[in-house]
Amino acid sequence: MVFDVVCIGHLAKDRIVRGSEEYEAPGGACYYGSFVLRALGLRVAVVTRLAREDLPLFEELDSIGVSLFPVQVPETSGIENIHPDPDSDRRICRPRGFAGGFRAEDLPPGIEARLFYLGPIMPGEVPLDFLRHVASLGPVALDVQGILRRLRDGELVIAPREDQGEYLKLATYLKADDVEAKALSGVSSLEDAAPLIAAQGPREVVLTHREGVLVLADGEFHRFPFRPRSLAGRTGRGDTCFSAYLGRRLLGDPPREAARFAAALTTLKLERPGPFRGSLEEVTRLLASP
Repeated sequence: MVFDVVCIGHLAKDRIVRGSEEYEAPGGACYYGSFVLRALGLRVAVVTRLAREDLPLFEELDSIGVSLFPVQVPETSGIENIHPDPDSDRRICRPRGFAGGFRAEDLPPGIEARLFYLGPIMPGEVPLDFLRHVASLGPVALDVQGILRRLRDGELVIAPREDQGEYLKLATYLKADDVEAKALSGVSSLEDAAPLIAAQGPREVVLTHREGVLVLADGEFHRFPFRPRSLAGRTGRGDTCFSAYLGRRLLGDPPREAARFAAALTTLKLERPGPFRGSLEEVTRLLASP
């Protein structure tokens, strides 16, 4: 079994609360990322842990050509994402379930990939020993969200951890948002944080924030803005941007062009709830606009 990208992470039963609007939806980095990677024509597999009764929630992944390898466990992970102000970047995240940490035996025997993309959303989801095992199989792209999350007073918050450098040195590509970047580096400026993060191991650092994306690769910065008309699709922003960047890098784009493409695709996703279901033609038109 050979794929371009094997995504490893919990698929989630999320509840989105945006102002007076409330609804449930599938979620997780692997969920949002898979739509982008498949739109780019890449061969994608998802290795996840979830309860058997929740498999129908993710049937759409099969319909778009994703190979799903679920490990059945008693409970599916889930997060309640509360956006008090619909047009604000601030959100409150509360856990609704936890599918447990990944183990080496969760990976299908013989699975191969050009890139292993780990997108944990929960603390304890990706133990260090498991990440070491995956890194022995091939290059790793790591989203640090679940690595840095802690449960505090019923809310998932970001905090530094003593062994975070052990995670970073195993990653070829690393993604963090502005809050996570500060936890990793100790500084608030993304331009200052990126080199400090890269010095710990990652070859390419992708930092997302409300205004756009900053990439540090080969010692050069690449900055591109998001230009959405609304933030209706705020949940999944970073997952979408990172997967778009990774996908274009696998297709041969240099870092600058991959970052530019990722910013445009993410702009479109931010305007619509759910994963990216647009066309590459829409992205091309946006890239060509002033």
